[in-house]
Amino acid sequence: MRNKQLFYVVILSWLLASHAGYAATTLVAVASNFTKPMQEIATAFEKTTGHSANLSFGASGKFVAQLENGAPFEVFLSADDKNPKKLEQDGFAVPGTQFTYALGKLVLWSATPGLVDDQGAILGKGGFKHLALADPKLAPYGVAAVELLQNQGLYDKLQPLMVQGENIAQTQQFISTGNAELGFLALSQVIDNGKIASGSGWIVPTGKHKPILQDAILLKTGAENPAATAFLKFLKSPEAIVIIRKYGYDLADK
Repeated sequence: MRNKQLFYVVILSWLLASHAGYAATTLVAVASNFTKPMQEIATAFEKTTGHSANLSFGASGKFVAQLENGAPFEVFLSADDKNPKKLEQDGFAVPGTQFTYALGKLVLWSATPGLVDDQGAILGKGGFKHLALADPKLAPYGVAAVELLQNQGLYDKLQPLMVQGENIAQTQQFISTGNAELGFLALSQVIDNGKIASGSGWIVPTGKHKPILQDAILLKTGAENPAATAFLKFLKSPEAIVIIRKYGYDLADK
């Protein structure tokens, strides 16, 4: 009996060691607008696969500069499709691994209830001193905001009022603290249960600017890491898609 118990202990120890050996961690660079869904996805990823993801959030353009200077990230979730493409062209990413994980939505938002109407007419009417947006040189949502204002013929008029955040998270901070009365954010930052949770906002129709294609790519530093490839696969799973849609994103047509 004692030998039999010892045998089971040895087998159990071997199984636990084997499981630990297959579990791995991947380093993921994530665009700031995708912070909330990414945190949920990472939790689900670890629960489902046993692998884990260490997350860093920031401006997509800044991540590219860091990666080109040796940053050890293994997976990149950009807020656009151009930055991942650039990394592949420059030899930092695995060819053929880029795909669109979400279609972003732009929102004009204020922490003050009733300030922003549901058509965004306040942009033309004025009555505010500061308009916040993410730096268009670094953040694709800033690019979309500029494009919208240019299409509406308001860019030159409003440019003197603009304050720029380094990324979309800092932009939200400007608005939330009142340093800017209103500004442009990703819908995912202010949505809850399918609607804007607080303040007031205008969800910008997608035809008002070019589509915000948010693409992911496997970096060469993660090519041999099973957690990195598993993470990208999980990002396409039904479980992850439910979370992505929950935060107001659309999905690209397949």
